[in-house]
Amino acid sequence: MAAATARLLALLEILQGRQEMTGAEIAERLGVDARSVRRYIKTLQEMGVPIAGERGRYGAYQLHRGFKLPPLMFNEDEAVALTLGLMVIRAFQFPVDLVSVAGALAKVERVMPEALLKRTLALQESIYFHQVVPPLAIEHAVVKTLTTAMQRGQRLQLRYLSWNDERSERAFDPCGIVFHEGWWYLAGYCHLRGDLRTLRIDRIEAIELVEETFQRPPDFDAVAHVSRALNEPPGIEAVEVLFLTTLEQARRAIPAELGTLETVAEGVLFRRPAYRLEWVAPILLSVDFPIRILRPPELKTKMRELGEKAMKMIEAPQPQ
Repeated sequence: MAAATARLLALLEILQGRQEMTGAEIAERLGVDARSVRRYIKTLQEMGVPIAGERGRYGAYQLHRGFKLPPLMFNEDEAVALTLGLMVIRAFQFPVDLVSVAGALAKVERVMPEALLKRTLALQESIYFHQVVPPLAIEHAVVKTLTTAMQRGQRLQLRYLSWNDERSERAFDPCGIVFHEGWWYLAGYCHLRGDLRTLRIDRIEAIELVEETFQRPPDFDAVAHVSRALNEPPGIEAVEVLFLTTLEQARRAIPAELGTLETVAEGVLFRRPAYRLEWVAPILLSVDFPIRILRPPELKTKMRELGEKAMKMIEAPQPQ
């Protein structure tokens, strides 16, 4: 009964936040099937909630204009979820004004019963976040412009500073924003390069909406694109190492952020950009299975140097 009541309240919140939603969209949000959605809608209608609905497989639902829910009330799970979410936004410097985060947290706390308030305060006093990469503050105005452009399908004009400090002006069709290992990336079509590109958002120096529009590819996967771009950037030679083991063992030995792993006929192929080989070589030396370095030759040199350095350390005279 408690779960059903929670879903009814969640359904009301969802409908109040949107002008119209299909049964399939509601089912996905609530994690139930379409039949359950119809049952919840009927229950709410019988309780006097003015929900209009269209019949049929693709029928949509909406609350009558002017209907408002009573003041916010959260159960314990919802309060924990909200508190943790706001803490993460604050800790990782998401592109939101920190004053707004503090204000939202204060409002949430104000409507909580005493016991629930103590629970959320305990969370804030007990949980800490350790960022592997120092977070960079991204301007809220930049993200607002990017998301507006994506929502409208509107082209952007950017001034961008590349990794080698080269500035360029470019028209860009934004297709997705990805947060990856402490960095914010923009994926989309670059008219300067004539291809899909990934840009670091903190390197965008100027941004402007222009009149031209574009159509985002319906099957575009921003996360997959950014992952490929970071592991196989254009114009940079790739590291390729054959692991003579299984994919499962390779995944246990190699951090996901270091590169990609692909099953091939002879074993597992490891790929990543050929820079910072001083990071890659020690990790490869630490694995417990045979490997075969395919390229670049500089990686073999780096591993040979590490081996010679280790031998010198071992063979060095011991102090008397």
